[in-house]
Amino acid sequence: MYSQPYLQPYKGISTRHQCPSCETKNTFTYYLDGNTNEIIHPKVGRCERESKCGYHYTPKQFFIDNPSQIENRFALSQISIPMFKQVTPPQPIDVIPFKYVMESASYKSDFVRFLCEFMTIEQMTSIGENYALGATKSKEVIFWQIDTQGKVRTGKIMQYNPSTGKRIKHESGAIDWVHNKLKYGGSIPQYFNLKQCFFGEHLLKIYPDYDIAIVESEKTAIIASAIMPNIIWLAAGNLNGLSVEKCSVLSGRNVVLYPDLGAFEKWSEKASEIRKSCNCRITVSKLLEKIATQEAKEKGFDIADYLIEQHCLKQQQLIQNHKRFSPDLQSMTEENPALLILIDRLELEEIIA
Repeated sequence: MYSQPYLQPYKGISTRHQCPSCETKNTFTYYLDGNTNEIIHPKVGRCERESKCGYHYTPKQFFIDNPSQIENRFALSQISIPMFKQVTPPQPIDVIPFKYVMESASYKSDFVRFLCEFMTIEQMTSIGENYALGATKSKEVIFWQIDTQGKVRTGKIMQYNPSTGKRIKHESGAIDWVHNKLKYGGSIPQYFNLKQCFFGEHLLKIYPDYDIAIVESEKTAIIASAIMPNIIWLAAGNLNGLSVEKCSVLSGRNVVLYPDLGAFEKWSEKASEIRKSCNCRITVSKLLEKIATQEAKEKGFDIADYLIEQHCLKQQQLIQNHKRFSPDLQSMTEENPALLILIDRLELEEIIA
């Protein structure tokens, strides 16, 4: 029986390859033959950099372009006509014990260190309590995915530059997952059935009357939530992380999508699907599209880039308006604007001996 081609499942960085179009390493996913599980062709696959590359060469198009590669007419007909497969019952979703969230709880990550450069103590406390940020011994941040039932689906492990807040991409891959580490260590079964959810999804039950905003990255959700705390900020995880299945938990809620620059059309199409399938009021913000420069569009900026910029400008303005300290303390406030806010909030005065 003929089986449809499929994208190679992720089983570590060795299953992601160099894109034949943009030539970026570890971003290209091959299509595999459904019968032999072999690579169809080195150029048949999809680049994960959809907004910056967009390369996607499907098996169907490949066989149309290369009819000699098809063994018989039956195979061609199966590429053109969807097959009806036997429906199998869904497997139970596996979860990770909550103890790992508690054990990892920490502000000692390079990501949090970056946030401390421009956020107040109150903002950092709110972020830690709401999103249960964790940290590894290597100062990587752990973004836990906890669903509306309080069940832990997995945790995304990422390394950031503490000075710039930019993600560090290692040769072995910039992202790791808690479930992968636990499987490797034998703490959970090798056949762990992962089903991802929104980052921050558990907040839907904690704040049932709040409106919802969805962004691509966890970093953006964190920064936006600190500056606009009266909204639940969820992260889809990446450009393709927004799905109808994930949005089933948004029934009855007001939702605004904030796609990164270059992703407006794709998320607008997805919003139409969600609107038909989920009982929620969903719109797509054009804010970034309206204010973005050409340079920002080319770099694929997101709302966090603008929030940081505006927030830091305000902090610098505060500093300029408070030239009342000794040279040493003045230098400290210029290096760390959060110190100035702390002084103002507590109404502290410098005493010079």
